[in-house]
Amino acid sequence: MSMNKTILADYVLHLADNPLILGQRNSEWCGHGPVLEQDIAITNISLDLIGQARSLYQYCAALKGEGCTEDSLAYLRDARDFKNCLLLELPKGDWAHTITRQFFFSTYQLLLYTRLQQSTDSNLAAIAEKSLKEVTYHVRWSSEWVIRLGDGTEESHLRMEKAIAELWPYTGELFVPAPYETAATKEGIGVDVRTIKEGWQQKLDLIFTEATLPVPKEAWSQAGGKEGVHTEHLGYILAEMQFMQRAYPGMEW
Repeated sequence: MSMNKTILADYVLHLADNPLILGQRNSEWCGHGPVLEQDIAITNISLDLIGQARSLYQYCAALKGEGCTEDSLAYLRDARDFKNCLLLELPKGDWAHTITRQFFFSTYQLLLYTRLQQSTDSNLAAIAEKSLKEVTYHVRWSSEWVIRLGDGTEESHLRMEKAIAELWPYTGELFVPAPYETAATKEGIGVDVRTIKEGWQQKLDLIFTEATLPVPKEAWSQAGGKEGVHTEHLGYILAEMQFMQRAYPGMEW
C-alpha cells in the first residue's frame, strides 16, 4: 500500500478496534443485567458497537486487499496489532463501572463522529453519519444512569465515585493523538482529538453536577493502546473472542 493508504488503514483500524473491544466487553452483561430491560439495553448497545466496528473493518479490508476480510481483522490479529484505547479493554466491573465507561466513551464518540462527518474521505464520513444516531442514544442512556446512580442511594453514589476514580487515569489517552491520527488529520481525513476534549469535559461537568458527583481534575494518564501496548486484559478478551477461528481455521457456518 502507498503511505497515504497505510495511514488511512491504520486510522480506520483504530476507529474499528475501539467499538469492537468495548462491544465485546459489554456483551458480558448479556443475561446478567440488573433488570431485564437494562440487560436488553446494554446488549443492544454492544450490538450497535460491533456493527460500527464491522462497517469500519469492511472498509479497512478493502483498503488492504490481498484477501483481507473483516473476519481476519477481528479474529486473526494478535493483541500487539490492536489499536484500541486501554479504557475499553478493562474488566467490566460492576454496573456503575460499566455505566461510567460507556458515558466517557460515548460522549467522546459523539463529538468524534460529528466532526468525522466532514472528513474528506467519503466512506468514513458516511460511516460516521450512520453511527451518530446510535451514539446519540448511547450518550443519553448512559447519562441518565450516571445521574440515577450518582444521585441515588449512598451505596450507588459510592460505587460511582469508585468507578470514576478507577477509570479516570485511562481517559486521557482518548485525546492524545497517535502518529497515524496526526497524519490522517493533516490529510483532512481524521479528527484532531485534542480539539474535542473541551466539549467532552463540558458534558462531563454538566452531568456530574446533576448527579452530585465530583468532577475529576486533570491527572497523569495511562497510554499505549493506540500503538499496540496493552494491558493483560486484552489478551483474555481475544482468547475468548478468537477461539473458534484459531481452533478451526477458515471454518464457515
